[in-house]
Amino acid sequence: MSNVVDQITAENLKSDIPQFEIGDSVKVSIKIKEGDKERIQVYAGTVIARDGAGANETFTVRRISFGVGVEKVFPVNSPYIEKVEVERSSHVRRAKLYYLRDLRGKKARLRERQG
Repeated sequence: MSNVVDQITAENLKSDIPQFEIGDSVKVSIKIKEGDKERIQVYAGTVIARDGAGANETFTVRRISFGVGVEKVFPVNSPYIEKVEVERSSHVRRAKLYYLRDLRGKKARLRERQG
């Protein structure tokens, strides 16, 4: 039984998602359906968490929009994600960056990774 489940899961995994980690600044291109039209909207921010594995893997992206912190959770293997671009990588010492929720301005900056 688990062989069948593993086989179906393997078929639905995406292979074109780039390697990105916690603390990276990314641009996520999402397909938005409005009526019968479809467009692509870009959501840019910092990856603060990754959860799950395989087909259930998700990542959380945080950005500041009009002075308010906004977080969005994306499934890695979603058909609505067109592409993920890594803008810059940062050096972090945590698996989850939830502490960024309490920081504002320059204190919320992350140190860029060398090399």
